[in-house]
Amino acid sequence: MEIRPIESRDAEALRSFFDRIPEGDRTFFKEDVLDPQIVPSWLQDRRARRAVAVEGDRIVGCVVVIPGVGWSSHVGELRLVVDPSRRRQGLGRQLARRGLLDALGLGLRQIVVEVVADQTPAIAMFQALGFGAEALLRDYVRDRSGELRDLILLAHSVDDRSSAMATLGIEDAVKSR
Repeated sequence: MEIRPIESRDAEALRSFFDRIPEGDRTFFKEDVLDPQIVPSWLQDRRARRAVAVEGDRIVGCVVVIPGVGWSSHVGELRLVVDPSRRRQGLGRQLARRGLLDALGLGLRQIVVEVVADQTPAIAMFQALGFGAEALLRDYVRDRSGELRDLILLAHSVDDRSSAMATLGIEDAVKSR
C-alpha cells in the first residue's frame, strides 16, 4: 500500500472509493463527495494537502488537511475517511499520521478534527495520536433520518504535544523530509 498526494488520475478511483462509503457516514461529510466537480476542485486547491492510500488501482483511504485563514491561519482541520473493508486495521492511524506530517509541513500549530460522538473507535485513535477533547457540541449535526447527534471537537497542539509526537515517530519523520 502506498500513501501519496492526490493526483488528477485519481478522479475515477476516488469516485469508486466514495461510492463504497456508507450513506450514513457520508451524511457527516462537509462536501458532496459524489459531485463530479468536487475532485477537480480539490486539484485546484493549493492551500490544502490531500493524500490517498492506494492498493493497486484501488483507493482505500483519504486524508486532507485544510488550513484556516486570517486569525485562524495557524490552525488546520484534518478530515479522514477509510474504506469500510479496511477499518480497524491501522490504516486510519497511518493516514492521520500523514495528515499530522502534512499539517506540520504547512507550518500549522494546531490541528483539529470533528468526530460524531458515537464514533468511539475514531475518537480513541485520535486520542492515541495526541489529540485531546476540546468541545462537545450537543445536537450539532443531523443525520439523514433527521436525528440530532453530538459532535466532539478534538485538537492537537504542536507545541503542547511535542513529546507525544516524538514517541509516535512523527518528529523523526518531519526531520527526514
